[in-house]
Amino acid sequence: MTRLTAYADLLTDWNSRHNLVSRGSLEHLWQRHMWDSAQLAPLIPESAKTLADLGSGAGFPGLVLAAMRPDMQVSLFEATAKKCAFLREAAAAMGLDVAVVNARMEDAPAQAFDVVTSRACAPLPRLLGYAHRFTGPSTLCLFLKGQNLGEELTEAHKCWSMKASQRPSLSDPSGAILDVRELESHEPAPQKAPRPGRRQPKRRRG
Repeated sequence: MTRLTAYADLLTDWNSRHNLVSRGSLEHLWQRHMWDSAQLAPLIPESAKTLADLGSGAGFPGLVLAAMRPDMQVSLFEATAKKCAFLREAAAAMGLDVAVVNARMEDAPAQAFDVVTSRACAPLPRLLGYAHRFTGPSTLCLFLKGQNLGEELTEAHKCWSMKASQRPSLSDPSGAILDVRELESHEPAPQKAPRPGRRQPKRRRG
């Protein structure tokens, strides 16, 4: 709680000058952001050592999970430099050693993590494309999703095979937590056009 309180104070201060989260949501910071993120912690295996948080923004859920599981090496992926500056300052204020990666997820080096998380990052079919770069055979993906999850899953299954399960969100009656394992793409690779053969010179008529 000491870490999370320091985080909340810094977020409130920064948000008065920068639009990190909607100002209206700060009135319900602990339920809307902190609790929403913290509910993932019991779902993370005790054996997990590494976690990638995609599209971290103001640090939800990545920084909250790093505070609750300081034994894990947490990497926060965020494309906006201003938000990365906040994430670094917040981690320092919380006394946490996290990696802040200022890069677009599709450009970051591919590597496998034990756990991949995301909250309000992208529609599921696109999010799975980002996440696939950071998964291995035993990676667990935990995504905080909204009320359109059913439709997003239908679309996602057109290009992805996975073991997926969902449970209701504890902080938002319209939200859900999606658990994804064994993520694999089954979209056929684009076929290369055949190389044109070498044209034979026309034979002269005798």
